Amino acid sequence: MNENSLMASLDRSDSALQGSLSTFRARTYVEEVGRIHSTTQGVVKASGLLGVKYEELVVLRPGMGRTQVEGLVLDILPELASIALLRRGESLRAGDEVVRTGVAVETLVGEALLGRVVDPLGLPLDGNGPIAALTRYPIQRPAPAIIRRAPVTTPLETGLKVVDALIPIGRGQRELILGDRNTGKSSLALDAVINQKGKDVLCIYCLIGQRGSGAAKTAETLRSHGAMPYSILVVAEGDDPPGLQFIAPYAACSMAEYFMEQGRDALVVFDDLTRHARAYRQLSLLFRRPPGREAYPGDIFYAHSRLLERSTRLRPEYGGGSLTALPIIETEAQNISAYIPTNLISITDGQIFLSPDLFRKGLLPAVDVGQSVSRVGGKAQYPAYRKVTGHLRLTYSQFQELEAFARFGTRLDERTGEKLEHGRRVREVLKQDRFSPLTAAEQIATLYAVTRNLFDRTPLERIGEAQARVFELIRGDTALTAHLLRARESDPIFDDLHSRIEKTLKGFRTFHGNGATH
Repeated sequence: MNENSLMASLDRSDSALQGSLSTFRARTYVEEVGRIHSTTQGVVKASGLLGVKYEELVVLRPGMGRTQVEGLVLDILPELASIALLRRGESLRAGDEVVRTGVAVETLVGEALLGRVVDPLGLPLDGNGPIAALTRYPIQRPAPAIIRRAPVTTPLETGLKVVDALIPIGRGQRELILGDRNTGKSSLALDAVINQKGKDVLCIYCLIGQRGSGAAKTAETLRSHGAMPYSILVVAEGDDPPGLQFIAPYAACSMAEYFMEQGRDALVVFDDLTRHARAYRQLSLLFRRPPGREAYPGDIFYAHSRLLERSTRLRPEYGGGSLTALPIIETEAQNISAYIPTNLISITDGQIFLSPDLFRKGLLPAVDVGQSVSRVGGKAQYPAYRKVTGHLRLTYSQFQELEAFARFGTRLDERTGEKLEHGRRVREVLKQDRFSPLTAAEQIATLYAVTRNLFDRTPLERIGEAQARVFELIRGDTALTAHLLRARESDPIFDDLHSRIEKTLKGFRTFHGNGATH
């Protein structure tokens, strides 16, 4: 480069620099910075944050070479603020900086999350790269006002006969699932999620305090049954900080609210709120808050009610979307009068109780019909269900009592024997394998057959085969299927259904009260 070219290049650089300086405007950034006073497992206490607010997001900056950590302010004292960590904080030391952000904790929401496994902040856990979501919602949002809410009238089909027929769930309802350990609570919720395929219901499954292997198994179950494309799996593992476990259900609810506000239907499963309550109890005790019943803090009821009150169905003028919640809790020795179960029973619109006794007998799903209830009831059912299940709950409960009495060996008359045989067939019909949901028409046809005694002359060991024949009848007639979903109690379609099922079952051996068959 010759001297003239060099001078011209310098002149151009000088002009560009002068232009940049002429447009530069200095701006002042104010940061309120405190210092870590003390640390313990999952909790930090900081001083110097004079303007910090409750549930504000703060950033903890450790020394050089250590990763910064986010935290949630959950306690404010005159000189100290207690912070629940949202990441592992082994690198934090007393004296490290704590910086206010001035915003509440937020999570990613939107269509981009569908099919992904994420943490409560919306960050991917599945190794499939970053998530291209631009919208963020605070994890704590006010519940919709009463004026915005519409009655719950549209069914949320779970595909399970015992639930859809006897404990119906509506879109916008809060239905509690409770029972002892290993009674099939998560399986029932997964069945409900899998059955939403093709029904335009988006599902958010929130795992709280589970093992990593359990989260992987849940993800594989959803993936293998084709449920992942319309689902989001939110995971806070058991070895994550209690603060992250605490915010998990609120974050999942915000993800579901995004779809509800778009006028769509969403289903969110909280698996489970017992672990969530324990995480909050752990935080509260570390914050040295006064313990109450069972050592839980006094505001544990509020912690769950402000979460579940966000579930509703919006009126058409506000979008018409819905958010259905299926919270799960674990009982001990079938004690539903413990603190957390009674709290959640009083908050929700009904409960599905899973009995370990039924589970041990192989009566799956192990739903105890007598202790389960839906406070929305038949308002969220197809009319045809009322035709076929009107007295089913009462007769089934009576059968259970009669069967217990019959175990004493008392000689029974012929009528009582017939009731017992009929009840055993009802129980057999209500059994259902995992991850094998049925359509509403298939359920209605089968339940009609059992309530009209069409299975009574079929041997007990052949009930499963007889049901399969009824399913084939329904699946082979799309016009009949469509008519059944619209049929009222007095519709003549039931007379036609009766004769067709009777003809279908004619080839089975008949059963007589004395035990003989031909």
